[in-house]
Amino acid sequence: MTVADAAVPAPQQDHGRAGRDLRAAVTSAVLLLAVIGGSLFFWKTAFLFVVMAAVVVAVWELHRGLLAKAIDIPEQPLMIGGAVMVAVAYFWGAPALVTATAVTALIVMLWLLRRGVDGFVQNASAAVFTLIYVPFLGSFVALMLAEGGDWRTTDHLDAGVKGICAFIGVTIASDIGGYIAGVLFGKHPMAPVISPKKSWEGFAGSAIACVGAGIGLVAWLGGDLWVGIALGLIAVVMATLGDLVESVMKRDLGIKDMSQIIPGHGGLMDRLDSLLATIAPIWLLLHYLVFN
Repeated sequence: MTVADAAVPAPQQDHGRAGRDLRAAVTSAVLLLAVIGGSLFFWKTAFLFVVMAAVVVAVWELHRGLLAKAIDIPEQPLMIGGAVMVAVAYFWGAPALVTATAVTALIVMLWLLRRGVDGFVQNASAAVFTLIYVPFLGSFVALMLAEGGDWRTTDHLDAGVKGICAFIGVTIASDIGGYIAGVLFGKHPMAPVISPKKSWEGFAGSAIACVGAGIGLVAWLGGDLWVGIALGLIAVVMATLGDLVESVMKRDLGIKDMSQIIPGHGGLMDRLDSLLATIAPIWLLLHYLVFN
């Protein structure tokens, strides 16, 4: 190889209009779903450890991304507090989750006091934002899982497990519907400054897929038709919002992905953005209109 050859950058692989390596993305998604499905089926409480691990990794990714703007959130108390919040939500419910969140926020601010005055407001604000964005919203997954009743249950498909399946299923439907419609028909950008590849045609595809999945999943749960339609509409709006919010964050921080730990997807937060945005309203809907 000559010096001139070395100066020429290697051509980047074209992953098409969707901007992702589809084969790697599908393989990673199948493996992640296998881990989720396996933990839910064999002993649903084991799924809590999957949620806790996701919270820890997501906090690490946000810490890594925020450092690009010289924002240094305290990883350790956020990771430990986040894991505790997930467990508290599952075993003792929503009121205990609120208390655990408040206590963790106070501990985080006390932790930051050790660093002194400079940057305290910036770092504390970012830390509390991270606390709400990842552990607090992620703990609603534990609340959903607890819908099945006693954690010692041997029922492999109780209400909590079904709720988790419905929540994940309708959010995946949004992603798949938007991907297919966007690739085939996408012409009109939804938010070109924030996410150039996201189109109104893709959003329409997400809406159709979400409503269809919502109707089928709620029927499986024993709920009414209108609840399934509401589930689909809530999911498509919140999933799209979650995706756009993370896109804004990455553009503001000047990074492409939160990390590269999931082949074909980027970082874990690049997959959790829609899930975190949809879980709270979906839990509220199913808790009050289906499970009770």
